[in-house]
Amino acid sequence: MSTIVKSAPIPPSRQREKPGQQLKWIGKNIKRVEDPRLLTGQGRYIDDIDLPNMLHAAVLRSTRAHARIKSINVTAAAALPGVVKVLTGADIARTTGPLPCFSNPPVEQRCVAVGRVRHVGEAVAVVVAESRYIAEDALDLIAVEYEDLPVMVDPEEAVKATGDGVLHPERGPTNIAIQRRFTFGPVDADFAAAARIVRRKLRWPRSGAQPLETVGAVAEYESGAGKFTIHMNSSMYNYVGWTMALSLGVPAHKINLVPVIAGGSFGSKLFTHKVCVLAASLARICGRPVKYIEDRIDNLTACDNHGSDRIYDAELALDANNRMIGLRCKVLDDYGAYFQYGVGHHGNALSQIVGPYRIRSVDLQVTAVLTNKCQQGAYRGFGSEVANFVIEWMVDAAVDELGLDSVEFRRMNFIRPEDFPYKIPTGNLYDSGNYAAVLDEALRLLDYEGWRKKQAEYRKQGRYVGIGIASCQERSVFSATEFWMLNEEAGFALTSSPEGVSIKIDPLGKIVVSLNAPFWGNSPETMATMILAEQLKVDPVDISVAYSDTDHGLAGTGPGGSRYTVMVAGALVGAAGILREKLFRVAGHMLEASPGDLELRDGKVGVKGAPGLEKTIAEIAMHAHFFRLSMPDDPTLTSGMDAAYTYDHPLTTLPSDDRSDLGIFYPIMGHMCHMPVVEVDVGTGKVSFLDYVAVHDCGTLVNPMTLAGHVRGGTAQGIGTALYEQYYYDADGQLLTANYADYLMPTLHELPENVRVGHVETPSPYTEYGIKGGGEGGRMGAPPAICSAIEDALRPLGIKVDALPITPRRLRTLIREAHAAVA
Repeated sequence: MSTIVKSAPIPPSRQREKPGQQLKWIGKNIKRVEDPRLLTGQGRYIDDIDLPNMLHAAVLRSTRAHARIKSINVTAAAALPGVVKVLTGADIARTTGPLPCFSNPPVEQRCVAVGRVRHVGEAVAVVVAESRYIAEDALDLIAVEYEDLPVMVDPEEAVKATGDGVLHPERGPTNIAIQRRFTFGPVDADFAAAARIVRRKLRWPRSGAQPLETVGAVAEYESGAGKFTIHMNSSMYNYVGWTMALSLGVPAHKINLVPVIAGGSFGSKLFTHKVCVLAASLARICGRPVKYIEDRIDNLTACDNHGSDRIYDAELALDANNRMIGLRCKVLDDYGAYFQYGVGHHGNALSQIVGPYRIRSVDLQVTAVLTNKCQQGAYRGFGSEVANFVIEWMVDAAVDELGLDSVEFRRMNFIRPEDFPYKIPTGNLYDSGNYAAVLDEALRLLDYEGWRKKQAEYRKQGRYVGIGIASCQERSVFSATEFWMLNEEAGFALTSSPEGVSIKIDPLGKIVVSLNAPFWGNSPETMATMILAEQLKVDPVDISVAYSDTDHGLAGTGPGGSRYTVMVAGALVGAAGILREKLFRVAGHMLEASPGDLELRDGKVGVKGAPGLEKTIAEIAMHAHFFRLSMPDDPTLTSGMDAAYTYDHPLTTLPSDDRSDLGIFYPIMGHMCHMPVVEVDVGTGKVSFLDYVAVHDCGTLVNPMTLAGHVRGGTAQGIGTALYEQYYYDADGQLLTANYADYLMPTLHELPENVRVGHVETPSPYTEYGIKGGGEGGRMGAPPAICSAIEDALRPLGIKVDALPITPRRLRTLIREAHAAVA
């Protein structure tokens, strides 16, 4: 790995399509092109894949949180008619190795446990049968004998555990996976000189994405070719899918990963390697195709994608002018039983840890501890939503202690428009922004002053109504350096996170775009269609979209980290540029004109300034496909009309060796302001929404309607995080919320009647058209805004909230305690 100096210069922009153009399609509300087949039940999901002679698998999961496996008796299960194989972890380990892991050093995980289970729900055996029904029945006939080990559920206790309380003794005598301190800027000096230091202890709860469809895979193995084909509802298959070949012990070209539509992800299907490797291993052992799809309990207990679970001790330093100057955070992070992404969640947080504010120094101490729970993975925000909660909570605490106006305090501390591009203390860059404009639009859209007057009237009536505010960042377009930059030893220090596309124009002038990442709710076909229609000046109805498997695809990192629209736009601009050049060359020959004198217009190529002197794209494509001998004898002008292009990250640099500067790694920075109005029923603890405004700046808007859908859906998830959702484990490591009767999610009855979405556009100077990501913002802004509103509503009672979720029961407890304190 090469070294960069601290405060390395910002690389020049590679933007080709400037913002501010007069555009025909980009920026318009256009219905999603995916919707007709999805809404009519014609989408092809993982359970729609049926192969000849296919078997079905079911998994026996551990009832113990931490135990040695003494014996597994499968005799009765194997004898059940219709059962083909009953396999233990030891059986599968004979041909299949550990799962991919991005931490360094890695924490070994198997698709089925070998010798030891580390959380309730971990796989201990698999039945493969002629039907799922038979496989499920056979699970009941398997007898497992366990030797219980000490259970580590409380992360503060797990840190101190020794002996048998250590989950992975092969890694050392402790459950601490990593413990590091990162210091950026003059932290000690800023805190020593501070006029006031605000301190809080905060708790962020473990919750999860809850996609409508669970994770699944259908695998087949061709023994003659030694090749696997795996149908999957995962992402990143054209990026790091090859790592599954390592687990299966075959070369990467002996595994073809075929995408299907993902029925919801919200990050949780970022890279579902465990299910895919399991299905492939079973197909190889059984010699027949195998389908395995998680049931809901499988997914809740063992999805490997629980959200962040953190305890923060935070300090905020302010100078004598009430300007925030320094931030300290000591965080204990409960990662569960394994460590697949390392502390990448904190890389997300460090990309925007100071929020939209001019804080000049940061001190972050991270202790990642392993416990007997399902491990953390990706969930909408990937840790940065927690950073938003912490900085906004500290801002509200400062406002409260100083007796200041929350709106004006934020405005005074904002990074100013003239400061961009702006490097924050960690080394990451904010590309552009106008935070005051977003705040002002939210105030206007909500009628903030009007609601303050209503609030005063409601209080006279004995009603507890509050107005919340949160001004938050939404980082987008991660760089691959985030995967390893926080490791003590970098390990596989990759630096590429590209996105490729292929485009072909058929002989009749219709266009097919092949993407290298899946559909998982993020409207990729709509984005690709709108952007390519803009590039080639064609009608969107003339464009169709396909998805490439790994045998035929280009590099494609896929959705995640609100990156996809930015990256696919870059790839489409590159590929369209190649096509445009060829269209002009062929059309120039047909029109007897210089390519430099030509332009694209309304599905045609014509001579500039000469209306009517033109050829349709269909005419040009037909000529290019079938009339090579009538074109110049130039070996660079080949038959057909196609192009492929791989787009690399638009702006990234390496971290310094001492990690005092993390480099530019998440620079395309969106912003939002959420303002909910809530009423708290002090008798029941129920929180109701009277109004909700969410204003987002995602740079140049591609499709305002689909972006608003992202914002509203993410806000609903943020409401769940703030008020209802949590994975509760008891002292024995049993998950008490392993079904939807116990794991509470908001329904339409608990959500605002309408989340009113507003937009401000501050284009990025680094991306095509100035686009920024916008897929995660709703969940990243709602929790601190709702907490702010609840505290504002209960200000007469002096109630402070320092932990989520604020369930009705928890809120009622706080209200009772407040009443008792004044009695």
